[in-house]
Amino acid sequence: MATIAEIGRMDTVTLAGRIAARELSPVEVVDAVLDRMQQLDPVLNAFTTVVPEEAKQRAKRLEADIVAGHDLGPLGGVPTGVKDLICTKGIRTASGSAAYADFVPDEDDVVVERIQAAGAIVIGKTQVPEFGYSGTGQTPLAEPTRNPWNLDRTSGGSSAGSGAAVATGIGPFSLGSDGGGSIRIPASFCGLYGIKPTMGRVPLYPGTKDERHPGVSSWESLEHIGPLTRTVADAALVLSVIAGYDDRDRLSIRSDDVDWRRAVDGDLRGLRVAYSPDLGYAAVDPQVREVVDRAAEVFERDLGCIVERADPGWADPYEAFWGVVVNESDLAGLRRLAGALGDRMTPHLAEVLRTEWTAEQLTGAVMGRKAIYNAAWRFFRRFDLLLTPTLAVPPFEHGIQGPTVIDGRSVDPFYWLSFTLPHNMTGHPAATVPAGFTSEGLPVGLQLVGRRLDDALVLRASAAFETAAPWRDHWPPLLDEMGL
Repeated sequence: MATIAEIGRMDTVTLAGRIAARELSPVEVVDAVLDRMQQLDPVLNAFTTVVPEEAKQRAKRLEADIVAGHDLGPLGGVPTGVKDLICTKGIRTASGSAAYADFVPDEDDVVVERIQAAGAIVIGKTQVPEFGYSGTGQTPLAEPTRNPWNLDRTSGGSSAGSGAAVATGIGPFSLGSDGGGSIRIPASFCGLYGIKPTMGRVPLYPGTKDERHPGVSSWESLEHIGPLTRTVADAALVLSVIAGYDDRDRLSIRSDDVDWRRAVDGDLRGLRVAYSPDLGYAAVDPQVREVVDRAAEVFERDLGCIVERADPGWADPYEAFWGVVVNESDLAGLRRLAGALGDRMTPHLAEVLRTEWTAEQLTGAVMGRKAIYNAAWRFFRRFDLLLTPTLAVPPFEHGIQGPTVIDGRSVDPFYWLSFTLPHNMTGHPAATVPAGFTSEGLPVGLQLVGRRLDDALVLRASAAFETAAPWRDHWPPLLDEMGL
């Protein structure tokens, strides 16, 4: 019989395989992961809602199916947390806001339908900042989510709890969403793999679509859903389940051109790779730059790529990005919520809602988005991949939205997201791989960006880097200290 520690450190592919082979039972696995959660979550604050009885009952039903000889599906018996911006039928989905503290959706999001049809077991909802309008794990509903590599630092956001949970083995994968980096941010800060597939590959509904719910209905053309995992193969497995057309999402596209699980195979010899340490304009922490410089060298030295330092050529889209966000938010509805909530709304979100946005600002943001996409397609005519830091800084302390000085340069508190948000504006596939650690032992991520629809190459390149610079056995010291 496997121990709690052994089950907690198994990846998704291994866990699903051992359950299918009857070496582990779904009941045994769920009990172990819930026990692990009970020990770790008081320290991490990764979960906002937990459904242990529902998870145990589903595990028992799946175990009966195994005994009856039924195929459970590719995620059969695997426990997972679902980000609390993603709707779950019958399970509270608060979206990090007091306005939805008691909201229980009457339908699952498409991705939840799909992982459950594939045999996954939802154990709870993972912590998020209010409506996802932050890159940290701060929420007015609870204590902030802590980074398992250093509890005094943020785990990143907005998929804050998903990152902390997977990094400590409270489920081997978790679903996150990414409107400006919110899969890649916590994956980078927590030493994980995270991928935002091409816009439309993974459908969203009712998330970003349900006009009845202000805040929940925001970010439609920016938001992507994808997995946070310990390995690239795990992410490919989850994508094989959640990707594919659905008519409830007007941005949805077909994905039968990708064999997701086989996409991780193959070498990179001769690939044309651009490496940009700062996109030509971004402020970057020196330790981050040093770690990512070394990681980029792996592509030429060990993987046979032709690597060239090159910037993509777009102007800094920081201001335009926030204009697009506001343009896709229900300002009238959110302002009503802000009035009702008063000081119970996150201060920086309330400030955004108080701003009187002009038509020129909003239409200027749309024009800025067009300019960055045009620069991107031209750039990817020359290169197969773009490598950058995932984030401009290592994990920082709680209580702030980000540092206001990076490498001696004064910046906006959200400016550390400079490397992630452009690819939400263009919809290109983008992933983060663990690249190394700072002198304080904090994880640093390397971002890989591919052409639109070239998700398979991003997965293949990620897997090749994982083989050359393995990370799967790097766990936060906290786990050894707790005997987990």
